[in-house]
Amino acid sequence: MTVRSLIVIPTYNEIENLRPIVEAVLGQTPSSVDVLVVDDGSPDGTGAMADTLSSAHAPRVHVMHRARKMGLGTAYVAGFRWGIEKGYDALIEMDADFSHNPQYLPTMLERLANYDFVIGSRYVNGGGTVNWGLGRKILSRGGSLYSRLILGAPIRDFTGGFNGWRKPVLEAVDLGSLRSDGYSFQIELKYRAFKRGFRYTEFPIV
Repeated sequence: MTVRSLIVIPTYNEIENLRPIVEAVLGQTPSSVDVLVVDDGSPDGTGAMADTLSSAHAPRVHVMHRARKMGLGTAYVAGFRWGIEKGYDALIEMDADFSHNPQYLPTMLERLANYDFVIGSRYVNGGGTVNWGLGRKILSRGGSLYSRLILGAPIRDFTGGFNGWRKPVLEAVDLGSLRSDGYSFQIELKYRAFKRGFRYTEFPIV
């Protein structure tokens, strides 16, 4: 059976990145993988660019237009709900600015065949960051460490946003009750999935 996967890419003023990221994603994935761009009313024309890409790459690229900037967490929840309603088996979070390299998508998809959720991790052996200032490194790594200690969960990269979820996980965590956004959205979603006993793995990304 073919596993249908949806890559959810939230956007706000990403007109320069959108075409390259969408085309790179399509080039790295099979035809069973689609893209949903969730645009928060970008004033720079990102939404219109998304529509152009959707027409050019039909039926693999879809667009959700939201009226205004409403936050990363709510964008992902809206995208997840759309994907679940459309019958996708797995849903992947991914940034539009190439901070998550599309070359890692085949590994993400392969791991999702054997685990309930998969984390592209900067903080396992082989992972890392480049061109980050000290403050950003401390915030990200410190946030993951703090979350690990407070929550009692061994996840190494709690704050990262390159994650894959099988549909039953997202159905079980009750998306409508998620209260967080930004970094904390990533933490809350992972923690809820972990507490419900879903099997996960982390693989290194840079």
